[in-house]
Amino acid sequence: MTGVNALSGVVIADFGRVLAAPYATMLLADLGADVIKVEHPDTGDETRAWGPPFAGDDATYFLAVNRNKRSVALDLRRDTERVRSLVRSADVLVENFRPGTMARLGLSYAEARELNPRLVYCSVSGFGTGEGATLPGYDLLLQAVGGLMSVTGPAPGQPVKTGVALVDVLTGLHAAVGVLAALRERETSGEGQLVEVNLLSCLLSSMVNQSAGYTMGGVVPGIMGNRHPSIAPYEVFATADVPMVLAVGNDRQFARLCAALDLPPEPRFATNAQRVAQVASLAALLTDRLVTRTAAEWFDLLTPLGVPCGPVNDVAGAFELAARLGLAPTVPLDGLDVVANPIGLSRTPPEYRRRPPRLGEHNEELP
Repeated sequence: MTGVNALSGVVIADFGRVLAAPYATMLLADLGADVIKVEHPDTGDETRAWGPPFAGDDATYFLAVNRNKRSVALDLRRDTERVRSLVRSADVLVENFRPGTMARLGLSYAEARELNPRLVYCSVSGFGTGEGATLPGYDLLLQAVGGLMSVTGPAPGQPVKTGVALVDVLTGLHAAVGVLAALRERETSGEGQLVEVNLLSCLLSSMVNQSAGYTMGGVVPGIMGNRHPSIAPYEVFATADVPMVLAVGNDRQFARLCAALDLPPEPRFATNAQRVAQVASLAALLTDRLVTRTAAEWFDLLTPLGVPCGPVNDVAGAFELAARLGLAPTVPLDGLDVVANPIGLSRTPPEYRRRPPRLGEHNEELP
């Protein structure tokens, strides 16, 4: 531990629950912020009960996004003076209740600003505070109505959600960036401001080329399975044992791939656009060669040639790979192997000071 962190001295009143807001505040806590997690005295954060799997008595879902925080159990309707005192002393407030909830509790942005003009107030919602304010912000719902499932799945007409609540995670990242920008601006103006992010807007932004293809090209993308709409070969292939991916991004890589597979150059596959147009024929040709060796053999052969490829790992295999590459994917923390923060800072790196807190564990530390 260095004793000095990038966000040392920043106090965050964390009214967030479940995933998007807690993920944002955990990232900021890793960077040194003092995050005070406010939870209901009876139930706490809902994810405390979201198991299996468990680590001891604790749901790993909760443990995943709440390290480096202090927990105080407060009834927001009854413990108003303690809550207001926390808001007065905080640099940042983060909340992801349904729009209007904080106002009913006397904690809207306008009311919080009266208590603390320097407060950066970050509000995370599902569909914004206008016409979508009453819609529930569940990740699965967002993946459906936000278009992500329309481009994810094995085949047209078979939409599939991603294997993790990706929209929540992406929104948490956007929230953290917004908070950091507002803190930076406060150094000049001396004033806080309202930071608003919503799941739908974050998803549309994060769909990048698929979104841009529609807004600027008029193309409504659809499900292509593991194929890419603009690159080929860029998909999953069978081998002699486990599936592997080829992610060939340019003509030079494709030429090396063909040489390694002992395939003569064919004019119909000379450019990426031609390969995309004839992706099914290309895939069949490549599969005939790839099924003759194992994924590991192809990885060892193709990687030194600069051809991007690799086996389809399970999560255990992914962590093993990261460890083998020296990326230190986990960190021991009070008996837990927590997933490392992926941000590297040369002078003020992320630190792991506290295990995820018990409900109300730090009540006595709050004035």
